[in-house]
Amino acid sequence: MDNTPAMILFWHWWALGFALLIAEVLLPSTFCLWLGIAAFVTGVAAWLMPAMGEATTVSLFALLALAAVGAWFKFRPRAGNTPDNGLNQRGRHYIGQTLVLVEPIVEGFGKARVEDTVWRVAGPALPAGSRVRVVAVDGATLQVEVA
Repeated sequence: MDNTPAMILFWHWWALGFALLIAEVLLPSTFCLWLGIAAFVTGVAAWLMPAMGEATTVSLFALLALAAVGAWFKFRPRAGNTPDNGLNQRGRHYIGQTLVLVEPIVEGFGKARVEDTVWRVAGPALPAGSRVRVVAVDGATLQVEVA
């Protein structure tokens, strides 16, 4: 039986990096990506400098992992930083437009033609055929006023 101690070789770091990249694909985050990159860089360093000991390579990996995770926290996109582009809020695009009622507004609600469809509108009592201006959107109901 061989009594030589097991050593961490450069390809072990590459295998760890590859395993972390697979975990990145399977898990819903970008955290493992940075650890995998740190493992690959550690493997390259161990390959270029084979005399580097295990303690040095493990320390290098720890430093690279901390730096990579720190960079991830600093540069990751934040939910509050994205502009509100109105995606999936079609009614917002109609604010300010003038529409014609196809059904009268009775008890606060009626219907108006918007492009190729009819939308529910809310506003003051008005007869069919009246022109109204969209001032706000409440879900799938357009808030209107007399144009």
